[in-house]
Amino acid sequence: MPDNRFVVFTDLDGSLLDHGDYSFSGALSMLDYLRRHQIPLIYTTSKTRRECLALQKAMQISAPFIVENGACICFPDGEEVLLGRPHEEIAAFIDKYKERFGIHAFKDMSVEEIARHTGFSPKQAALAKAREFSEPFLIDLQMDIDGLRERAQAEGFTILRGGRFYHCVGARQDKGAAVRKAMECYPGYLSIGLGDNFNDIPLLESVDVPILIPRHGGDFIPFEREGLRRAPYEGSRGWNAALKAFFDAYDK
Repeated sequence: MPDNRFVVFTDLDGSLLDHGDYSFSGALSMLDYLRRHQIPLIYTTSKTRRECLALQKAMQISAPFIVENGACICFPDGEEVLLGRPHEEIAAFIDKYKERFGIHAFKDMSVEEIARHTGFSPKQAALAKAREFSEPFLIDLQMDIDGLRERAQAEGFTILRGGRFYHCVGARQDKGAAVRKAMECYPGYLSIGLGDNFNDIPLLESVDVPILIPRHGGDFIPFEREGLRRAPYEGSRGWNAALKAFFDAYDK
């Protein structure tokens, strides 16, 4: 490579991590490539701080990461930039409307229930339950989600759609805002972003090189923008192939 002035922002579930078992085995060669070339790999995810730290340890990387759908940028030295709202405010909103809309929130589920809904181990489920800035939830009737979105907007919150759950977050946060803020630390760098779902659209709109990964089952979300690349496979295998194709072309 002529230089290492790249930064990679990536969604986790369904992108770098496979849908069924959350494995990143299909991405090992590209993870090694990024480490060798000292290219920052910045998780941009709905996951919690504790989940991200565990995954960084498993992948042997050290970089900033963005948690809970753009709520906070966490740096290796302990510094953080808060863009979202505290969990207690979000929990209060959920409690206010949970009976009216049939909301089943993470905070009201046991670790065992979360494990059943997600396929996580009990340890992984406990890490996922440790929310600081958002609340994942299920809703009894999908048709009610528009009404809940209206109430959320009126009270300073946003409802995002993820792969398995909806997420209630602060109205002024999303993955794109966090990416743009994080890029202030990398002036002159080329930003690459990878994601597979609707809550990744702000991420894909905010990077120089957007890469859309097919969702579980092989379909793509409806999204278009100039320069959009599409991964050939879902999950970690597609993540690896799409980044390899980009860097191979850049090296020529």
